[in-house]
Amino acid sequence: MTVGIPRATGRRGAVAAGHDETAAAAAEILEDGGTAFDAMVAALAASFVVEPALSSPGGGGFLLAHPAGGDPVVLDFFAQTPGRAAPDDHRALDFLPVNADFGAATQEFHVGRAAVAVPGMIPGLCAIQREFCRLPLPRLLEPAIRLARAGPPVAPLQAHIVGVIAPILLHTDDARAVFAAPGDPSRSIAAGTPLPMPALADTLEALGREGERLFRDGPAGQATADLCADGGLLTLEDIRAYRVLRHRPLERRFRGTRILTNPPPSSGGALMSFGLALADAREAPPDPVRMAAIMHLTAEARDDAGLALGVDDARAARLLEDGALARWRAALDGRARKAGGTTHVSILDGLGNAAACTVSNGEGCGHMVPGMGFMLNNMLGEEDLNPAGFFQWQPDTRVSSMMAPTLAEGPDGTVMALGSGGSNRIRTALLQVLTGLIADGRTPDAAVAAPRLHVERGHLEIEAGWDEPTVAKLTAAFPNHRLWPDRSMFFGGVHITARYADGTFEAVGDPRRGGAARLAS
Repeated sequence: MTVGIPRATGRRGAVAAGHDETAAAAAEILEDGGTAFDAMVAALAASFVVEPALSSPGGGGFLLAHPAGGDPVVLDFFAQTPGRAAPDDHRALDFLPVNADFGAATQEFHVGRAAVAVPGMIPGLCAIQREFCRLPLPRLLEPAIRLARAGPPVAPLQAHIVGVIAPILLHTDDARAVFAAPGDPSRSIAAGTPLPMPALADTLEALGREGERLFRDGPAGQATADLCADGGLLTLEDIRAYRVLRHRPLERRFRGTRILTNPPPSSGGALMSFGLALADAREAPPDPVRMAAIMHLTAEARDDAGLALGVDDARAARLLEDGALARWRAALDGRARKAGGTTHVSILDGLGNAAACTVSNGEGCGHMVPGMGFMLNNMLGEEDLNPAGFFQWQPDTRVSSMMAPTLAEGPDGTVMALGSGGSNRIRTALLQVLTGLIADGRTPDAAVAAPRLHVERGHLEIEAGWDEPTVAKLTAAFPNHRLWPDRSMFFGGVHITARYADGTFEAVGDPRRGGAARLAS
């Protein structure tokens, strides 16, 4: 076992998540006779309480589900653009820039009511329960409700994240009441501080009773629309028109392993698949310099294929067609010679079901929904999700995302569920971990523990942990670079569950993002 990597093995099911209480909620439901999908609903609801800087009923996400004996499917409950376009004159909109300080790097986000896209989380939870689950919704929400009423201590990672995006989470009085240090509204909440969320507990209890009606026709939806009426774009009609979408997963083969991931309109799965295709060009696994070059060309290919303007099946097909891949592989060989608020849950059960789910609230818009106990997203204010520019989106359209929940099915019968948070670092984190697992033959804990790279706009980010000769080669190949002093959540957080051919399970959490591993006993 790799030191410092949360890991568990057993025979009845496995959960890997971004917080121990998130994983514990899922394990409780598995032990109560629920499936991986029942456990997923419980885990996501618990994440609203213990990972509130990353997950919220005001956000959205994607579930990659492979029911035992059935076909895999992606449930898309990510954010939707409002039904009306932004006015040409933006001065009346509540939309302002803030900077998040990651330590070695900063990133600008935009917040305010006009940054809010139509949330899909509540419709998504209800769709998962309706289509896949055994247990009733009130039972699945019980662990989260208990947590919200008890007020668990804030985990160190969550306290760190709240500190990083404190200009957002301390933006309004209602937000400061949740995320500020007790008695000092100028400081963010510290690790170990109890964080009861009674209003959120009430909302979850109402959700158990009313289901999706709470948001579509009830007080949660009305309160959301009322909040956004002052300087925002979201309306009650947008909330009522929202629908969860079903997609066929994007499928690729990588060295004999079947890879299933998130398809268009999200770009993360297509870009990760493109990176794997470049990594598969040679029999030997890519060395770090070649891997960095793959990341650089993947970013270039994103622009070349027009993915910045939106992702559809045709654009994804152009990116992954044999002729295009051959050209990019040639470019890779030439270069090699010269040289997000997101969380993830992976669950496998003893019945043969597999579930990988990535969710996000962005960084939050800075406004809590009055009386409901949760913050709305800022998907319309994230540069990563709006590469063509702010307010350039088409009305009533799914927001493109980098999220890429993934299943890997090996020729020996091994099944792995994995995914990552981390905004535009998701695709590179998953690319490196999948390559480590499949091409290098690493164990899940070793693949997660390995240091990472990320390339964006020709700039190389180098995580701590590489040996000096490798760092020298990387910095020579990429003069525009940054050396990070430590391991960091900046490089994503890949949580993996595995079911092996002998019937044993393994769960591995990524400590970069509070990783936790639990088994059903």
